[in-house]
Amino acid sequence: MLDSLLARIHQKHRTMTFPDGPPPELPERFMGRPVITATDCLSGCSRCVEICPTQAITQAAGLSLDIGACLFCGECARICPSRRIHFTKHYGMAVRKRDALLIGHAQKFQQAVALDQKMRRLFARSLKLRQVSAGGCSACEADTNVLGTVGWDLGRFGIQFVASPRHADGLLITGPVTKNMHVALMKTYEAVPEPKIVIAVGACAISGGPYRDHEEIHNGTCDLLPVDLLIPGCPPHPLTILDGLLRLIGRIETTLRLIPSDNLGSSAST
Repeated sequence: MLDSLLARIHQKHRTMTFPDGPPPELPERFMGRPVITATDCLSGCSRCVEICPTQAITQAAGLSLDIGACLFCGECARICPSRRIHFTKHYGMAVRKRDALLIGHAQKFQQAVALDQKMRRLFARSLKLRQVSAGGCSACEADTNVLGTVGWDLGRFGIQFVASPRHADGLLITGPVTKNMHVALMKTYEAVPEPKIVIAVGACAISGGPYRDHEEIHNGTCDLLPVDLLIPGCPPHPLTILDGLLRLIGRIETTLRLIPSDNLGSSAST
């Protein structure tokens, strides 16, 4: 017991101050919210479209990137001769609507806003979630589990994961929803009492990810359940997940704006 107390004194306070203090330092290789600049593509060039493993990039009505399908591999940014696509250090990528994950060069990025007043009264101080791995590879699951460690301490915000859907306020879903998990997911959703929320975490849960359009999956949750929060990434960083959850319950509120093209490497949140 004495050794444990001495260790705590030596380690001091380990839990980050986020969101009240500065966010933790992100690794150099971290790839956050992408930006598409207003410069023109080279005539006839479609290299980024061709190299994208999930067909997340289109050119039909101007260059557009679907970060709900993006694996954040960065190949599009590396191969683009016009340098139109950049991955910033912006970790805040959660949204409330599927079409808000489509990024062009002119529109604002619609970061997630809080639940309505009635739902916030129910969930802002106590949000219990049942996590469902619907055929995931365990990467999104691992980064979600990290939030329960002493460094993140998700429980201090009143957000906890529970074992039974009957004790939950909603579902946090990872994975592309394989056919083998479809019935289990739907039954779990039905077991959650009303009112309830659904959170899709990761490219697989949003769009099917690298398994998109495979005959054994359902391309994520968006066509199966009413999704209230979408958190993109492959996998999303724990800070991206935490930021999205806190925005949903109204703990973080910011003005939505474009990321300036001269600040592409900034780690500040918008």
